[in-house]
Parts: sequence; structure tokens; C-alpha cells
Amino acid sequence: MRAVGRILWLPLAFLVAAVVTVYVVISLGQERIIQAATGRGPDEVTIGAGFDLLRLAYAFTSVHTLLPALLLVIIGEVARIRSSLYYVVGGGAALAIVPLMSRLSQPLTVLDLSPVVWQVLATAGFAGGFVYWLLAGRNA
Repeated sequence: MRAVGRILWLPLAFLVAAVVTVYVVISLGQERIIQAATGRGPDEVTIGAGFDLLRLAYAFTSVHTLLPALLLVIIGEVARIRSSLYYVVGGGAALAIVPLMSRLSQPLTVLDLSPVVWQVLATAGFAGGFVYWLLAGRNA
């Protein structure tokens, strides 16, 4: 009976972690866009970084963006990894891979993204990984 409960709980925990990740991307990205539009905040925040975030938001709508996070969860569950560090760092890395995956057929110009975009993505991935660890990862 425990295995059935685990099978039902894992997708739900993954979905909650994905919602948290999207929320962090939207809220933190919106903050950075407003800082760029008003000319406040760090010097590296430009309006171009805001447009980069919008382009990446469009890339997030495809299913292949879930693959790195699913792979992280599957490896963690099969190997019974209970470390919060694995899920937090892995979540940040999984979300940072998304821009690379979205430009597989194009020249490697993904490094032209602003550092602000990478900060938003890493922060959102860290948050999503932590939420998944809280809900399901610590009991792997």
C-alpha cells in the first residue's frame, strides 16, 4: 500500500514544485523587468534582459523543458538520494539547461543571455528543487 501511495504522491509533489518554480520565474522576472524599465537596480539589468526572460517563458511552454527535471527526480528516486543539496542544486542546474535545450538546432548563442536571466532561472530552479525535496525527496 505504501508503494501505491508513493506512486500517487511523486507526480503531485513534482507538479507543486513546478508551480513554485514558475511562480518564482514570473515574480522575480517581473521585478527585474520593472527595475530595467525604470532605470533602478543594478547596472547590469537592462530592458534586453527582460525581453530575454519573455523569450525563455515561451520556451518553457514546451514539454521538453520538463525532461531535465524529470531525469533529476527519477535518478533521485531510483538511487534513493535524500540529500536536500542534490535536489536544490539539481533543480537549479535542470532549469539552467532549458535555454541550452531550446537552442539545440541553432548556433550556440545562448551565452549571449544577460546574467540576470541566469540568476532568475537558477533561483527558480533552487526553489523548485527545495520544494520537491520537502514534499517527496527527503523520503526517497
